[in-house]
Amino acid sequence: MNKKVLFIVHAAVTAALYVVLTLTANALGLANYAVQVRFSEALTILPVFTPAAVPGLFIGCFLSNFLTGCLPWDIALGSIATLIGAFGTYMVRNSRFKFLAALPPIAANTLIVPFVLAYVYRFDGSILYFMLTVGAGEIISCGILGLLLRSVLQRYRKYIFPLP
Repeated sequence: MNKKVLFIVHAAVTAALYVVLTLTANALGLANYAVQVRFSEALTILPVFTPAAVPGLFIGCFLSNFLTGCLPWDIALGSIATLIGAFGTYMVRNSRFKFLAALPPIAANTLIVPFVLAYVYRFDGSILYFMLTVGAGEIISCGILGLLLRSVLQRYRKYIFPLP
């Protein structure tokens, strides 16, 4: 099996899944604004299984933000927040404490996205309020759904992610 091809396929599938899940959440009014529960953020757990998920999540977030009509600064900073979170998850992938894998994307988005909401979109409210709302959405998406996804994928790891 060609490792480079598999890496590209995993990254592309991750990006595609991120876009589809974000567009689904957007259709339900959950992907943008002060309270965000992007189902796609559950995928930020994938770097536990493959490093290809890191660029895949970044590209998927970038495309999702573009397709949902986000402003340029949001497209850039939101995608960077996802990249930081995905890389952080990759770095803690071997921790004995499984829940640690969900913390980097929760932290990155909770710290970056509120400033985008306040200064790019000029939403009324304080940074602290946006940190609470974005953080709550990230806990649901990454913490609950992401860790649930991790436990399901762990059973099929050798079939879906055959390379270490």
